Amino acid sequence: MLIRLAPVILSALLLAAHFSRHDTPVLIVLSLLLPLVLLIRRPWAARLVQAVLVLGAIEWIRTLVVLTRARQATGDDWVRMAAILGVVAAVTFASALVFWIPKVREWYALGSDPPGR
Repeated sequence: MLIRLAPVILSALLLAAHFSRHDTPVLIVLSLLLPLVLLIRRPWAARLVQAVLVLGAIEWIRTLVVLTRARQATGDDWVRMAAILGVVAAVTFASALVFWIPKVREWYALGSDPPGR
């Protein structure tokens, strides 16, 4: 199960690192505690982690827009930074989809089919 949840853990650690650059200790601690929520085998725990990952992806997109605008305004190179942050945002969002994997759904008692099926 740890391998299947590895993207979730990685995304939480990346969010903690992001928040540490902005000196937001509460968000750092919450990001670091997020993987511990995975130890709770309840549907609400899985949904909470999913929601935080989606919010995290939105934060990465917000950061991408802010930094891209700032770099464009100063004439600095921004394309590589935007590509990296875009990939990080996509990976963070995709991590929320881990809970659609049948074994993970079973582990958290989420039912047999993903939403929309």
